[in-house]
Amino acid sequence: MSYTPPPPPPPGAGGYATPQTNKKALWSMILGILALVFCGLVTGIPALILGNGAKKEIAMSGGAQSGAGMAQAGVILGWISIVFSALVLVYALTTGSLGS
Repeated sequence: MSYTPPPPPPPGAGGYATPQTNKKALWSMILGILALVFCGLVTGIPALILGNGAKKEIAMSGGAQSGAGMAQAGVILGWISIVFSALVLVYALTTGSLGS
């Protein structure tokens, strides 16, 4: 008794479409990583904005888009970089090491 696999379905029939990754979520994560490593506020704020926008778009897509984890990572990394930049700025202002 041999087993033969079933024939493939005809083209365009049935199946599920794979969800597309939201581009804002991807860029939010990339900018969040860059904010944490290099730039602070310059890329942290856009990471936060893009991440929140991506999370809303993904929720409204009804499963057609993926990337909620990347969007959340971008938001978290954006907040961390903003808080860290603020702490560095406060430290620099209180110790007088900013200019004079």
